[in-house]
Amino acid sequence: MIEHAQIVRLFEVKRSKDTQNGNPILTDQQQACSLNPVDRVLQKTPFNFDVSVWELFWTLLNGATLVVAAPDVHKDPAALMALIIRQRITTVHFVPSMLGTFLNNRGVQHCTSVKRLICSGEALSGASVRLCQTLLPDVQLHNLYGPTETSIGTTIWTCPAACVEENVSIGRPFANTRIYLLDAYGQPVPLGAVGELYIGGAGVARGYLNRPELTAERFVRDPFAHELDARMYKTGDLARYRPDGNLEFVGRNDHQVKIRGFRIELGEIEACLAQHPQVRDAVVLAVGEGSGKRLVAYVVAPTDDALASTLRAHVAAALPEYMVPAA
Repeated sequence: MIEHAQIVRLFEVKRSKDTQNGNPILTDQQQACSLNPVDRVLQKTPFNFDVSVWELFWTLLNGATLVVAAPDVHKDPAALMALIIRQRITTVHFVPSMLGTFLNNRGVQHCTSVKRLICSGEALSGASVRLCQTLLPDVQLHNLYGPTETSIGTTIWTCPAACVEENVSIGRPFANTRIYLLDAYGQPVPLGAVGELYIGGAGVARGYLNRPELTAERFVRDPFAHELDARMYKTGDLARYRPDGNLEFVGRNDHQVKIRGFRIELGEIEACLAQHPQVRDAVVLAVGEGSGKRLVAYVVAPTDDALASTLRAHVAAALPEYMVPAA
């Protein structure tokens, strides 16, 4: 029982006529990341978080060594770095915000044993990818996307050696997984348009434990599948397809606000701000009520008296006037 998400039999191994080797998520993750018996995987995620499942079972299924970190080591970047060096860790998972903190730790370039980093749980920025590639040039960085309700991993993207994008792709779906980008009427959106992300396929959970109303709301019939009883999970996330067929995460469906009659996706403004070379991170909020509601942006960037006007011009060059923060 996965109590933290109240999900029934979420990690049940499912087979199909196309996949006879067990869980397709672990199979595709292995194909992309090529874990082998000489690898040493750091198990640092608390067991009440879903990432700990693949840290444990992916390692054991491929004969690699699992190094279990002491409690709370994941909260201390310096202790984490020392453990990685001492135990010659080759594979480790980071939430993107923690990756940024870890990479800014003095001496991280000495973690030369690390061969692959796997990120999930948040949007991964291009700035973090480039910093990682500068400090740890031999590391392969993988970006995973997927909610707990669909067996942790749904899509995967391996970052190229020279990452120039700011909003890093979440890639393509794993085997036996179906991705739909739908509009408010449940119809597929055109290529390049933003739609709500729905997930179908073998990894979809049965539902939430003792929460029938929430289960009915989020686990809905899949009208695009051949199976009559197929269901898909309504993630509440927004995404779009890039011209190359890879997915780009845009933000949350509930991250939308309405100002002066315009419906605004705050994540789109945040992504635009993050593309500026001086900005490490950005958050946009709608403050006030009624006619006084306005957009306010908060950024992590070097101190610069002219930065506010520079960023306002940067956003105005890419987005409509009503999406430019007032402050």
